[in-house]
Amino acid sequence: MKAGTLWLVYMLLCDQKTFYIGISDDIKNRYLQHKNKLNISTKKFSDIRLVYAERYSNKYEAASREQQLKGWSHAKKQMLINGKLGINTCTGFAEDLLRDLTL
Repeated sequence: MKAGTLWLVYMLLCDQKTFYIGISDDIKNRYLQHKNKLNISTKKFSDIRLVYAERYSNKYEAASREQQLKGWSHAKKQMLINGKLGINTCTGFAEDLLRDLTL
């Protein structure tokens, strides 16, 4: 792993009902894997949208946050996405990284 690698914890909304939470240091490639049905957990979904992301400076912190979010209820995840939990999101940053993709 190269120094200064940026890790993202990201949340996808699948078929407008199910949340998928993951981590990646290459969000473009990871998102394409999801969209191209190369991920076993998301390949059954036809509509996949990035709805949330947070930045971390290392894989350990990102993995720890990923596990925390996976334990949350659907309602609490929705509150996080809606900005009602006071946590600074960087979804716009992740969306900017994905903007150049032609899907």
